[in-house]
Amino acid sequence: MKNLRRKTLAAASVVTLGIGLAATGGLAPAAAAGPETTFLVLAPQGGKTDKAAARVAAANGTVVASYDQIGVLVVRSTNPNFVTAVAGAGVESVASTAGLGTALDEGETVEVSAEEIANATGDPTKEPMYGQQWDMDMIHVPQAHAITTGSPNVVVGVLDSGISSSHPDLATQIAKDKSVSCLGGVTNTAEAAWNPTKSDHGTHVAGTIAAAINGVGVTGIAPGVKVAAVKVVNDGGSIYPEAAVCGFMWAADHGMQLTNNSYYIDPWEMNCRNDARQRPVWQAVQRAIRYSQSKGVLNVASAGNSNYDLAHKVTDTGSPNDGSAPKENRENLTNACLDLPAEVPGVVTVSALGPTGAKSYYSSYGQGVIDVAAPGGDSRVRTQGASPTTADQILSTIALPNAEGVMVNGYGYKQGTSMSGPHATGVAALALSAHPGMTPGQLASFLERTAVAQSCPAGVFNLAPLHPNGPHAYDATCSGGARNGFYGAGIVDAYNVVK
Repeated sequence: MKNLRRKTLAAASVVTLGIGLAATGGLAPAAAAGPETTFLVLAPQGGKTDKAAARVAAANGTVVASYDQIGVLVVRSTNPNFVTAVAGAGVESVASTAGLGTALDEGETVEVSAEEIANATGDPTKEPMYGQQWDMDMIHVPQAHAITTGSPNVVVGVLDSGISSSHPDLATQIAKDKSVSCLGGVTNTAEAAWNPTKSDHGTHVAGTIAAAINGVGVTGIAPGVKVAAVKVVNDGGSIYPEAAVCGFMWAADHGMQLTNNSYYIDPWEMNCRNDARQRPVWQAVQRAIRYSQSKGVLNVASAGNSNYDLAHKVTDTGSPNDGSAPKENRENLTNACLDLPAEVPGVVTVSALGPTGAKSYYSSYGQGVIDVAAPGGDSRVRTQGASPTTADQILSTIALPNAEGVMVNGYGYKQGTSMSGPHATGVAALALSAHPGMTPGQLASFLERTAVAQSCPAGVFNLAPLHPNGPHAYDATCSGGARNGFYGAGIVDAYNVVK
């Protein structure tokens, strides 16, 4: 049986913790104070949160963020019996989020040296480093830019680790009035709060979407649109459910038409809706995503980098994977166990391609799960997995801390479905710029209809048999016809969506 394991740039789960559906009954007496813990408290769908808030107060909890639109409260409490104490009328479910932060495994960034940047010539009608952006030619960005580079009325929320507001390719591209930190589930609009402090991931993603055409560095797919930093990754590199809920709600209520989500929200490798410990997180995230969709937001998410068939889930023996608790062997997983947000209905899920146009060796896949494919890089394709080739990864903007901890702007290569997602998001931004007024469902359908169909390869697919992980570590089998498990409806195409 195939085990589910995430590899480079896939977010690994941290720990599991006691999460349960709240039982009914009276309030339990408060116990001696313990460590402060964050909880998601859900009122019945469509109901008000006032009864839930009252029970929170009676259980010695404090509401730090209230999302009345979806019946979700973010609560902090030092009551070790809070889950039991808050249960009752007005509370549908409750989950402690301690230990449920999903680690953002960013993989290796290969920085471009100052000398390389200075010597880059590229195409003078574009950007100096455009010659290294093979991904842009693959999806026909130059042809699209001859028609439009995007509209500033389109704002893309980048739910990630923050965006460097001082980067020369991004300083003019950020909608600062719509940017926010959602860490802890609480909003903070200070510029310092939504800038990155340790991670280059969000800055890299933002550059792929909207790096400026300004004679410096690289170009984005839609340099005419705006990006908003919605910081959901903390300095420990984790995404907690309350931050993700906050991010979707913020995007919905601040006029964003698109969000990019290159991360996962799950206490385990899969979040199982039929697991009482995990269901409250699923409910809260799904409510937030549905609300954002009702407000005109199309959410785009990465498929993951475990080379896993998401349509045929089998066994998870690798969770929790940080060593903080014994691994638990979960057999016979069903499609009730999902990646969040990639497998939430209405979310556009994106697989990754290498420079040859084939599925990247690491990219997850699945018939009926993958909607479209886009460049994400494949550093192993030219050597059959034996060694990496940097230039076959994705070049974009970065900001990394120096020895003193100061963030320094630059350019670098990364690969993963974290990189393919923003390619699809950028193309969607161009589509919305050229054809304003589309609903999220119409935009998703248009993205698929304009994609370039790609057939399944025959037999067992493995472009990396010499990889150090073993000759069969990246075996994969594609199913389907014109729409299939590797490429969905096909490869996104920037020119097709604007012509």
